[in-house]
Amino acid sequence: MEWLRPPGPVANGLRIGLLGGSFNPAHEGHLYVSEIALKRLGLDYVWWLVAPQNPLKPENEMAPLEKRLAAARALAGRHPRLIVTDIEHSLGTRYTIDTLKALTRRFRGVRFVWLMGSDNLDQFHRWRRWEEIAALVPIAVVLRVGSVLAPLRAKAMQRFALSRAQTLRAPPAIIIVDGRRNEASASAIRAKEVRR
Repeated sequence: MEWLRPPGPVANGLRIGLLGGSFNPAHEGHLYVSEIALKRLGLDYVWWLVAPQNPLKPENEMAPLEKRLAAARALAGRHPRLIVTDIEHSLGTRYTIDTLKALTRRFRGVRFVWLMGSDNLDQFHRWRRWEEIAALVPIAVVLRVGSVLAPLRAKAMQRFALSRAQTLRAPPAIIIVDGRRNEASASAIRAKEVRR
């Protein structure tokens, strides 16, 4: 794993948020989650991990990786603390747990935090080895329109109820982060494109 180059600055003690997903397409909601996490959690950077293929989504609905990467880079623009990467493609990983294990092994001094919108929290228990993910890195859930009640009903929150944190700490820990909400969603954007 020594050959893996970081997509951005890395140093011991840096706190880096990881926002994984299809980015099919990248949208303002991704920016919202990233900016809220940067501000509220004191992160140094957020890496957008553009997945080659989300195992929970049909392949035939997925735009090519290069197109999704380009759109994510255009959206992130020149934000100095957002880094768009296809590191999962380089690693050859398909599942979040495998990506996290590779990153934490390769960049031992970095303090990674998994980021997700509350819209993903409801189905987090369907992710491969989700309990291991929660045991490996702290998870920050940013509340999104339409899913603000997800923390009350999500299986992960029930499983780790005693681990719910107010600030970032060692895993397992799930922190709920709120801010002015953004309604953008990839599903809604794709639905609009189909109707055109």
